Amino acid sequence: MSEKLHGEEGFEKYYSSVYAARWQALKAALLQEASPVAFDAGAKTYFLDSASILAALTLPLDGAEKILDMCAAPGGKTLVLARRMERDARLFSNELSFERKCRLERVVSEHLLPDEKSRVKTTCYDGALLCKKQDALYDAILLDAPCSSERHVISSPKYLRQWSPARVRSLAMRQWSLLSSAFRILKSGGFLLYSTCAISDEENCGVVKRLLKKFQGQIRAVEFDEIQFLQKKHIENDVSIFGGIDFPSFEKSEFGCSVLPDTQKNCGPIYFFLAQKI
Repeated sequence: MSEKLHGEEGFEKYYSSVYAARWQALKAALLQEASPVAFDAGAKTYFLDSASILAALTLPLDGAEKILDMCAAPGGKTLVLARRMERDARLFSNELSFERKCRLERVVSEHLLPDEKSRVKTTCYDGALLCKKQDALYDAILLDAPCSSERHVISSPKYLRQWSPARVRSLAMRQWSLLSSAFRILKSGGFLLYSTCAISDEENCGVVKRLLKKFQGQIRAVEFDEIQFLQKKHIENDVSIFGGIDFPSFEKSEFGCSVLPDTQKNCGPIYFFLAQKI
């Protein structure tokens, strides 16, 4: 894609080339107001996209004693993990920005029950540098990476004016640094869930493809059918928490899965990929 693309016109041309005939319907859905659902976090209800809940409950937590939410603010997925984790597990909920980490702490403090809250520790580190400080430490890791978040861009004249393909590439580089760090600090046999709310393939399958190439022989990409099985199993295991939520369907990508709002009643967008370290 030409580097000359920028602003609203560049944004339109870029995503038209990615989604072709589908783009106008997807664009219209992105311009609609999101429809969060009520999630019972234990002590207080938290509102978030049902597609985000679906992604977070994909991560296997059976037998996981140490769990990491690497880029956790504002905290919705941390709440989902905290409600799902086993009684002897601990969840480390990390956020680079101190201001956002303070918001994350408030979300945890206000929404979780005392027992679950006591087993969640909030931290403020650069996730990309954790591999320099820690060995393979975690049984399960969720990386909901910073991304283009086109749903916010497309509804903001300011962000549309600032958009460029260089921004997408810069975010993909940041996502790679986070994802490769996450894989290094994951225990053998552990699971890593990578997700974004981007619709750019460069930030989704492109980053995952690099991971699979870099760690070939050490990583197993969980197949589409297995992801469906895991989600069904995890919902049934915690039916009192998740059974009443109307979850969207997801579609298969080259690597991983996507929920796109044009076909899923305005849920999403979200991309997620599940891998196991072998």
